[in-house]
Amino acid sequence: MLSRMAKRSGRDPSGTLSRLWGTREVPSRGPKHALTSAQVVAAAIGVADADRDLVHLSMRRVADSLGVGTMSLYTYVASRDELVEMMLDTVYGEAVSDLQDRTTTDWQHGLRAVADVNWTLYLRHPWVLQIFTGRPALGPNAIAKYDHELAVIDGIGLTDVEMDAVLTLLLTHVEGVARRRVEADQVIDRTGITDQQWWQQVGPNFAQVFDATRFPLADRVGQAAGQAHRAAHDPEHAYRFGLDRLIDGVRALITRRCAAP
Repeated sequence: MLSRMAKRSGRDPSGTLSRLWGTREVPSRGPKHALTSAQVVAAAIGVADADRDLVHLSMRRVADSLGVGTMSLYTYVASRDELVEMMLDTVYGEAVSDLQDRTTTDWQHGLRAVADVNWTLYLRHPWVLQIFTGRPALGPNAIAKYDHELAVIDGIGLTDVEMDAVLTLLLTHVEGVARRRVEADQVIDRTGITDQQWWQQVGPNFAQVFDATRFPLADRVGQAAGQAHRAAHDPEHAYRFGLDRLIDGVRALITRRCAAP
């Protein structure tokens, strides 16, 4: 199976797994190795963090940041794709550490902690949002993160499948809103104006063409939301509101099940 996957993807999944889990050692023969895989990955994360994306991440840029030749990096990673997977597993390790620091016996507080840790992860490393995680590299930190997150809702009355579904729902919500937040920050960086400044520019022109009598509901709700958020959209509010409703839903599911004969 792994060999067929390698042919379709152009990569060797077994090699990536070996590096992620530390079972593939750097060859002892050949020139002396001045770096470690961890240093290469850390340098790559530094480049991606500075850019806030993966578009311009290359082996050459990582090598330049380390002051070594590009080809020397292939001693530690097989390809850029493998490097990205190792970067992801490394930052997942940060999340694991944060989750360990926020251990609680209350599942509702625990779910909020899981959400906040992932929210912080995305804002700290926005390039993570550009990685498709539907086919994860299954590194040790990825598995540890999943295990810690599941532990929060273990034994509260959910089936194993429901536990996975609740976690998926939670993380999908966090990822979606974090994506909007990062995109909003990028727009501000690109244009040089905040959402409030943008609305101050657009508002007067919009008022001249907008017919409130034709769209009274949009007018009423839009004004209320705009005044509350001071913008057309507030990712922070959307994050908290969605998280509250999600926890309400999980609580209702457990309560309904306990009440059933």
